Amino acid sequence: MAAPIPGTIRLMEGFWAVFWLAVVLKIPIFMLLYIVWWAVKDPPLAEADDRDDGGSDRDPWPHPRGPLPQPPRRGQHARTRPSSPARVRMIRSRQRVPSGHK
Repeated sequence: MAAPIPGTIRLMEGFWAVFWLAVVLKIPIFMLLYIVWWAVKDPPLAEADDRDDGGSDRDPWPHPRGPLPQPPRRGQHARTRPSSPARVRMIRSRQRVPSGHK
């Protein structure tokens, strides 16, 4: 048999390849089928109901909501808007370009 080429995977031949594909890879499939069968054959658990009135679980007397916020007043009854702030002018005492960048 020749030496294998580095970095390659040898082909599987013969009995072990068939055994791997036909038996070993089927084990997870059979386990999944068994779990599904076990879950289906198990009868559902009876739920314990304290009340058997046939109604819903909602509160029959819900808490009232709080009052809605009032919209801002318009027209002559509205508060006057505050005046805009005084404008400030910046003094250009230094250059915006850092030294060394020309």
